[in-house]
Amino acid sequence: MNLLVEIQKSIEEHRDMNAFYIEGTYHTYKDFAQVISDIRNVIRNTVANDEAVVGLITNNDIHTYASIIALWMEGKGYVPIHPDFPVSRNEVIIREAEVNAILDSSTDQVFKTHNTISTRILDTVQIDLIPVSVKAEDLGYIFFTSGTTGTPKGVPITFGNLEGFIEAFWALDYTLDSTDRCLQMFELTFDLSVFSYLAPILKGACIYTIPKEEIKYSYIFELMEDHKLTFMLMVPSILHYLRPYFDEIDCTSVRYSLFCGEALPLDVTEEWSSCIPNATIDNVYGPTECTIFCTDYTYRRNDSNKTHNGVLTIGKSMKNTITLIVDEDENEVANGESGELCLSGAQLTQGYWKNEEKNKEVFFNKEYKGKQTRFYRTGDLCSMDDEGDILYLGRIDFQAKIQGFRVEISEIEFETKAILSKTNAVAIAFKNAIHHTEIGLAIESLVFDTKELIESLKTKLPPYMIPTQVKFVDKFPLNTNGKTDRKKLKELF
Repeated sequence: MNLLVEIQKSIEEHRDMNAFYIEGTYHTYKDFAQVISDIRNVIRNTVANDEAVVGLITNNDIHTYASIIALWMEGKGYVPIHPDFPVSRNEVIIREAEVNAILDSSTDQVFKTHNTISTRILDTVQIDLIPVSVKAEDLGYIFFTSGTTGTPKGVPITFGNLEGFIEAFWALDYTLDSTDRCLQMFELTFDLSVFSYLAPILKGACIYTIPKEEIKYSYIFELMEDHKLTFMLMVPSILHYLRPYFDEIDCTSVRYSLFCGEALPLDVTEEWSSCIPNATIDNVYGPTECTIFCTDYTYRRNDSNKTHNGVLTIGKSMKNTITLIVDEDENEVANGESGELCLSGAQLTQGYWKNEEKNKEVFFNKEYKGKQTRFYRTGDLCSMDDEGDILYLGRIDFQAKIQGFRVEISEIEFETKAILSKTNAVAIAFKNAIHHTEIGLAIESLVFDTKELIESLKTKLPPYMIPTQVKFVDKFPLNTNGKTDRKKLKELF
């Protein structure tokens, strides 16, 4: 498939249909096409041809979404920059991605040293949706995820990766069309957002976004009831917030309810299924490195479902993905045995952005069906049953999912130790009373006021990475290997 041509055709064919519902306002595909064309015009006039990626301030408006498509139509990728993240962190991302031009639909010119281009007020030009020619290896976007040394890791995804994903998703036989009303609940710095706008655009459906000042779960509830949403991808933690209101929810319009980003508990899924009686519920899985998601499992109503410790299976690999579960020596384990889930296929990134050390750590080549194949280590401990379904058993390393975002615990420790100088600190991911993951911080020190520490961390890290609890320990416990016993420390939270 030619992704950009498919986007062009869909926008043109559905010009009179609603494309977005943002901040209480509908925008048709014709409106969308006009803004895309206006932004394309300014890109051509102000961004150099050899600039492969452009920064994008992720505001919740039609101009920001149009900027993504405009950049793609011009053969350029985008690097999302969250306006509410610490400036120092965003500057690291801009530097690492070698961004020069930045598109911004707001009036805040934060990055004055760069070519910041306002997309809010532009000259109106003739609509032009004809894309330039792009290669499979050209960049569609670079998302930056949490890094172990305080520097976020860039994950470049190409147009070839995106086309592989879209082809695999449609092969799952979702009957999305122009009558659908689709939820887009994610920050544009989270790669699940790409699916939430791209799939609807390709079918001429309408996309409903969440205003930043709204309480997310409450607004989703309103959209479901008032606008009869039919297609939703959410992180499972939203269900825990909605759970007290399940008795009030009866949304017969929902046709598909997908979950990704965190482990999906069976018990809350069963309760949720009664709220959306006509919907197919799917648990999908995939790291940013393998383009959005790459495995799929359909929840079985009124039947048994595959689980481990109450968590639904992540199912089987999608069309363009190879899944292997291997031991420490990269040997494939037998069905039923646990090991690290590794991925390969058309959706797999070519490697972290300018980070050869990390690439050597997580990518490896292995003979698979008589051919040398490149695989990615997910860090997820899994097993596979005799039917090919993958059971998620937990994390091998110290990563955690907070509000759907993947977090390197060691990055929090790195920034904390930098602030506290020689004081030792360990970050712990723990479940709170309503089963949400939070960050606890154990500090090897006498008790002191942590207000200054937390305020300093807020200038280095996004909100979801800020510890919610701090505990003081005279001496950290050690395990039999002489290492800090994190399991003992976790008992403090």
